[in-house]
Amino acid sequence: MSAPHHNVAIVTGASRGIGAAIAERLAADGHAVVINYAASAPAAEALAAKIEQAGGTALPVKADVSDPEAVARLFDATETAFGGVDVLINNAGILKLASLADGDDELVDSQIAINLKGTLNTLRQASRRLREGGRIVNFSTSVVGLKLENYGVYAATKAAVETLTGILAKELRGRDITVNAVAPGPTATDLFLDGKSEELVERLAKLSPMERLGTPRDIAGTVAFLVGADGGWVNGQVLRANGGVI
Repeated sequence: MSAPHHNVAIVTGASRGIGAAIAERLAADGHAVVINYAASAPAAEALAAKIEQAGGTALPVKADVSDPEAVARLFDATETAFGGVDVLINNAGILKLASLADGDDELVDSQIAINLKGTLNTLRQASRRLREGGRIVNFSTSVVGLKLENYGVYAATKAAVETLTGILAKELRGRDITVNAVAPGPTATDLFLDGKSEELVERLAKLSPMERLGTPRDIAGTVAFLVGADGGWVNGQVLRANGGVI
């Protein structure tokens, strides 16, 4: 596990859903994958075992991205295990819905802490520590374009992430590191489907001209393109992976 590796990827929030699909895809593409999680250790360990059984290399590492010291330790653990960091996928995020009038302080503060400050914390470490030729993929949301009611705070954190993406791409000039963001539309994850009626899910699926929800594998494929050999000339961009919703 501690042998140096030349393609090392940290995937935040990787124990389930889109993050887990990204970890599996990057491992299959030859990356040593660090499966970051905040709470769900059994799921992260099970995913690491699944990746190892398939011939890949994976290491679960606990870290709350909203804690700068925990994020520094996440990068330390990755460097200790694999010799360096090449790829950062900022997938960790939370979604809490309420109108601006009804959203309480906890709804505001928690989403800013994880979605915005969490991304900032990992970007600060990555901008100092990523090896030359590295790749960073942040996560936004297609709601930044759709501007749906009750998504105000969530979309605001993600709009900030889109701005950070373009700025960091410029700040990393000369190091051959690309910084992009992926903005999924409605995607069939437990997190997305939880609490929604079949009728609502069907309506959201029909938003896309493809007439289906996205899948975690759809999003993982988009990320794999950005971090793979064919994505090297895409930099400072937001890829709206949403089946044509907008």
